[in-house]
Amino acid sequence: MGYNGGPYFSFSEGVSLYVDCADQEEVDTYWDKLVQAGATPTQCGWIKDPFGLSWQIVPRRFTELIHDTDPKKVKAVMEAMMTMVKLDVAELERAYNEA
Repeated sequence: MGYNGGPYFSFSEGVSLYVDCADQEEVDTYWDKLVQAGATPTQCGWIKDPFGLSWQIVPRRFTELIHDTDPKKVKAVMEAMMTMVKLDVAELERAYNEA
């Protein structure tokens, strides 16, 4: 539950909800439901709902990839993520594998 404090206390990107998704299908499901509810996609897996609250819709695979011990692979995944609006597991894995 969140409370919108009106014009004096509004939501900002300083607080967001993080949704840990099992796979791309789950990312797509949450993303599509938020868009249908009037949310605005921003970047890097972030989307802002009509109340001004930011959500991070993140596939678990992204977290696994960026915890790799190879800094070159991690950098490639992060660079790929920075070009995305909704995170795409296949593209993140491609960047990882090609690094």
